[in-house]
Amino acid sequence: MTNSNALLQNLNHLHTTPMGIDRIRRNLSLGQEVTDVVVWCREKIQSPGAQITRQGKNWYVSIDGAVITVNAYSYTIITAHKK
Repeated sequence: MTNSNALLQNLNHLHTTPMGIDRIRRNLSLGQEVTDVVVWCREKIQSPGAQITRQGKNWYVSIDGAVITVNAYSYTIITAHKK
């Protein structure tokens, strides 16, 4: 199984912490119109243009000028930032 397939097949396990929600919202300048940051990230990861790579313990998903960092073992969204 390729790394990207492993992440895509486990998107139902994707989650983050309350601090992670604040960090992602702040780093990507997501307004209050994005009510669920995890759903937003899941949709971005599933996008056809998403480039998924794994380096060590994390996956990095590049899409729409942003990079989403996901822990490969716990499926925790650690952070996201603009490129």
